[in-house]
Amino acid sequence: MHSSWLCVDANLVIRLIADPGDELVRQLWEQWDDAGRQLAAPTLLHYEVTNALYRYQKLGLMSASSARLALKAALGLPIRLYGEADLHERSLSLAERFSLPAAYDTHYLALAEWLGGEFWTADGRLARVVQPSLPWVHLVGSTRRGCKGEEPSPAAVRHGGGNMKRCADTLVQGAWAESEREP
Repeated sequence: MHSSWLCVDANLVIRLIADPGDELVRQLWEQWDDAGRQLAAPTLLHYEVTNALYRYQKLGLMSASSARLALKAALGLPIRLYGEADLHERSLSLAERFSLPAAYDTHYLALAEWLGGEFWTADGRLARVVQPSLPWVHLVGSTRRGCKGEEPSPAAVRHGGGNMKRCADTLVQGAWAESEREP
């Protein structure tokens, strides 16, 4: 299964926008952009990203203003969203097939399957369960975790609508010092 389509999940998007030291994810985005790959996700993506950023905020890992900036950056990434009803039915079947505790993640699998593309995730639990049967599922390993205090700047947000390489470069290498200016 190989097409120009890549389905990405919220875990990967969060690593891109909220962890400036995650070189692996930034490099992947650059490679995908250079290869002309098209990114896709179910509409669920934005709900999950919003929830994750809120959780970071509630845990004190990110300020409210930085969470809003990160969300704006995520919403500006060049990811085509899909919400077709057929995806829900296929998602349910996949959740049953793999005996998963919830069907949220299988929406990403259903979309990748429907597009004939690959699915990239940072969710090790999901990847370990499905990879033996779905070779087009890829796990992005961890190179660095926890970037407490490093938050996206307004400059990162302003460039959110451009190509993937520019988004990744701006978000990851931009001025992540917004938190230092906040009281």
